[in-house]
Amino acid sequence: MKTLIVVTHPDIKSSVINKRWIEELNKYPDKYLVHQLHEAYPDEHIDVSAEQKLVEQYDKIVFQFPYYWFNCPALLKKWMDEVLTHGWAYGSKSGYKLADKKIALAISLGVEKHELRPSEKYKYTLAELTRPFELSFQYVKADYQPLFAYYGIDNNPSEEWIEASVPLYLDFLDSL
Repeated sequence: MKTLIVVTHPDIKSSVINKRWIEELNKYPDKYLVHQLHEAYPDEHIDVSAEQKLVEQYDKIVFQFPYYWFNCPALLKKWMDEVLTHGWAYGSKSGYKLADKKIALAISLGVEKHELRPSEKYKYTLAELTRPFELSFQYVKADYQPLFAYYGIDNNPSEEWIEASVPLYLDFLDSL
């Protein structure tokens, strides 16, 4: 079954990593459906019913985004607030529509991995910083998977470095 990749990037045209990942994913339409939230909702008015129907069709869902200000882009948070509704995603009469679906994050970061440690600049690991995602998806009974992260875009935006991320990302997706 195909994997739904929900991409949230407020400026995909200027992106280097996320744009490259989308280009690669689009080469495999039999394996991945790329759903770009900013493209689908440029006015940020989310069609909740359409999003819920889309999500219901997939057993594996990956949320791909750049990590900045120690969080996801605002449209992804809005998507979660509006789409993961009581009575659909959770609640005793909901049927828990995301139950047992494999959910994962694929994150690009400007900082280096070593900076996200207790003794370093940012004091916390990425797993700790993304714990609200883990808890949210566990709350709706989804099967939350370890995340994929590619670090250091601020220090190394070379084409070679960007290309090195592509097989790593595809391997991650294939392992879900």
